[in-house]
Amino acid sequence: MHPNHVWAIDFVHDKLSNGRSYKMLTVLDEFTRQALCVEVQDKMNSDDVLRVIHRLLMKYGKPECIRSDNGGEFVAEHLQKWLRKVGVKPIQIYPGSPWENGYNERFNGILRQEVLNAEWFHSIKQAQVAINIWLKEYNHIRPHHALGMRPPMPETLLEKSKISGTEIGARHLYITGILDLLCGMRLKLASVNFILDIRSP
Repeated sequence: MHPNHVWAIDFVHDKLSNGRSYKMLTVLDEFTRQALCVEVQDKMNSDDVLRVIHRLLMKYGKPECIRSDNGGEFVAEHLQKWLRKVGVKPIQIYPGSPWENGYNERFNGILRQEVLNAEWFHSIKQAQVAINIWLKEYNHIRPHHALGMRPPMPETLLEKSKISGTEIGARHLYITGILDLLCGMRLKLASVNFILDIRSP
């Protein structure tokens, strides 16, 4: 495997404080573990999925495959045709087998535990802002066991061999700086929530 080998995509569902439902499209690079995006909308169809994937292709390059479940938004004929046209192989997991999309399922669980269950959002905009802040922490700061306790971003930006040569120094940097950085992230998130709360009607 290598960066842009397989992207895993899935939906996460939640509700705002007023009971209104919304959806999140999560996209993960299975090799680097980088969360490429969490797109938050009240409703999302196959056209929205295509638009998000196109945007990510422009930013990160083209994956060889995209793995998803068999939801209608993912198996829509025009989306499948477009993926093949641009050279991306769509892969659907076996129905009723979410473990076949295990990387994304694990990420979705972390997202729910650390953000959705911890924050009470009043608007789609507030949810997107808070999740974007958390994503920076997840990709740039949070250690991952599968990456030798490194966050995903260095694994994406550098060759693995180059990272291995500086593993001790890099790990020391992450450990010594992580508490200050996490504290800053939490304070910023609290500030954003407060600002958006007082602006909400």
